[in-house]
Amino acid sequence: MDPETLSTIILLASLFLLILIRVPIVYAVGISSVLCLISMGQNLVSLPQQMVRGTWSFSLMAIPFFITMGVLMGTGGISKKLIALAESLVGWMRGGLAMVNIVASFFFGGISGSAAADTASLGTIMIPMMEKEGYDSDFSTAVTITSSCEGLLVPPSHNMVIYAMMSGGVSVGALFMAGYIPGGLLAVSLMIGTYILSVKHNYPKGEKFSVKRFLKQLASSVWALLAIIIVVAGVVGGIFTATESAAIAVIYSLIVSVFVYKGITLKEVWKMLDSCIETLGIVLILIAASAAFGICLTLLHIPAKTAALITGISANPVVTILLLNLILLFLGMIMDMAPIILIATPILLPIAQSAGLHTVQFGIMMILNCGIGLLTPPVGSVLFIGSAIAKRPMEKVVKAALPFYVCMIAALLLISFIPAISMWLPEVTGALK
Repeated sequence: MDPETLSTIILLASLFLLILIRVPIVYAVGISSVLCLISMGQNLVSLPQQMVRGTWSFSLMAIPFFITMGVLMGTGGISKKLIALAESLVGWMRGGLAMVNIVASFFFGGISGSAAADTASLGTIMIPMMEKEGYDSDFSTAVTITSSCEGLLVPPSHNMVIYAMMSGGVSVGALFMAGYIPGGLLAVSLMIGTYILSVKHNYPKGEKFSVKRFLKQLASSVWALLAIIIVVAGVVGGIFTATESAAIAVIYSLIVSVFVYKGITLKEVWKMLDSCIETLGIVLILIAASAAFGICLTLLHIPAKTAALITGISANPVVTILLLNLILLFLGMIMDMAPIILIATPILLPIAQSAGLHTVQFGIMMILNCGIGLLTPPVGSVLFIGSAIAKRPMEKVVKAALPFYVCMIAALLLISFIPAISMWLPEVTGALK
């Protein structure tokens, strides 16, 4: 066995072994990288410098602002406003509260950018509300966790910023615009599945649709929705960078949450910043560790070898795209979202491009794959949060979510094979430069 092959085995085997025995992902990535470099006889003195250099990116400055914006808006009374808006829009349908849950997730995703925050915020309100109206507990939880993945696609999403950095500088504005239609497609697919199940179980309808009530709720929620417009329109229009727009959005969110909706006080804001710093610390240390992992990938020529392996199975782009989806879905079952983006993007992006996928389209495809992974055991963090909120066994929630997994896979395949779903809006708005 040649030294390069041995080092590759050490890198990958140690990584997956550490993940399987539940070692925190950042330690798993760091330890496997160090073991690999030692096996190659590399000098480790410069490794800390390389890890710090991995966090030296102007675009990464947007991440703490987006995280702070999400925390402020998510705890500042915004959730109830958005639920009321969604109820006035789709509550009249069969399974009305389930439909409200899905649409509210679409709205809230544009504020939080996090499936976990969506589930934690909306789930504590919607799951008890649905149970009170006669919905099955496991069904209510399944709707909540699966619809929370819309927030990963609807901008602003800090995961899109991470992908933009790892993909070599693709436009953040283009990614933001590319997420809207796929996010809407995911919502529609989940609503179709929900309607079928609601008819089968005879779940109740809500009040009849009223234009007057909808406009009233829209006026009440407009302050929350304006935050999204500030970020997306500012970036796409070239008024300011993603980092600048995120900073402005934080100031706006603070004013709205404290002085308009009055959901929090200035004293509570300081406590919320602790949560922001904790999340940011996790993200940055992951990026630093992934820089070390990236050095190993480069030295071992793993991206080129992986590309040769996949294209060796079949030169058919359809088969290649399906294989990419399977790889990402598998990774999503054992790893969290940010590490997958950080580790897999340099390896899989060249393969995706050779199959005819645009960098932006592949980014949306990757994020949805990772989102589905958040809902699957054994490392499905959103699945755990939903089960904890509803106080339901994870196994029963997974069983109830099976029809929704089918809906999500259907949306994923459409996004994978119909470029216009992701690319049309960035092209029309001029965000794709």
